[in-house]
Amino acid sequence: MKEKIVAKTFDEERALYHLQDAEVVSCTFAGPADGESVLKESRNIAVRDCSFGLRYPLWHVHGFTLEKSTLDDKTRAPIWYASDGSLEGCTIEGVKCLRECDRMRMSHSTVHSPEFGWKCRGLEIADSFIESEYLLFESRDVEISRLEMKGKYSFQYMDGLHIRNSVLDTKDAFWHSKNVVVEDSLVKGEYLGWFSDGLTLIRCKIIGTQPLCYCKNLKLIDCTMEGTDLAFEYSDVEADVRGHIDSVKNPRSGVITADSVGEIIREDAVMECTGRVVLRGQE
Repeated sequence: MKEKIVAKTFDEERALYHLQDAEVVSCTFAGPADGESVLKESRNIAVRDCSFGLRYPLWHVHGFTLEKSTLDDKTRAPIWYASDGSLEGCTIEGVKCLRECDRMRMSHSTVHSPEFGWKCRGLEIADSFIESEYLLFESRDVEISRLEMKGKYSFQYMDGLHIRNSVLDTKDAFWHSKNVVVEDSLVKGEYLGWFSDGLTLIRCKIIGTQPLCYCKNLKLIDCTMEGTDLAFEYSDVEADVRGHIDSVKNPRSGVITADSVGEIIREDAVMECTGRVVLRGQE
């Protein structure tokens, strides 16, 4: 019979270490003993309506659900080396949450974690808000939908990322990333997408200075751009932009089509640049 632990408080080191086939409901993990790793190495557990205030609570946990629970700012590095888990309706304040995890799902959650989701594989995120300075660094095979996020150095060194119907307020997003598709989203950032390979933006609004430089295999399909000066420098690009681009500088190859361009700059190139800029209706 599945064990059920209800309405208890734990603060000891490894209080429920290697818990298996159990439910943990309305419990508090905090207190003067300040113990670490309260649920480390657990298997097949369901955690609901719990409050966490201790370090490293869910390391090496495999097969778990975490619902309607809070991990406060004292839960440093709360979920590492875990797999096959889901987080739903949670509030996460712990720094460095999700590190080297596999096949994790998160929905309807709010996250404030400066280094969220590093080196994870098979992560799914939906209907959530995330504020993270370095979001999803070096993660692979990630699916995101209906995300609102705030960050700075987001999605760097990723390989395999699909974002849909999201609002991304960031800075140096997608640097050195590979195989990224963003659809029907607002993407606001400075120096967006530099050094990426295989970045595709579909029906997106792109805002910010000096976007999409030094890119390989870059595609823009039915996008709009705002405040985007000095765009596409040294990029291999095929772009269909609806509306205006402030300026385009030295595209390396490909064709950029737009309704209007404020300035086309061809000067001081350090490599051969054969990219063309075409005004729609004047092909």
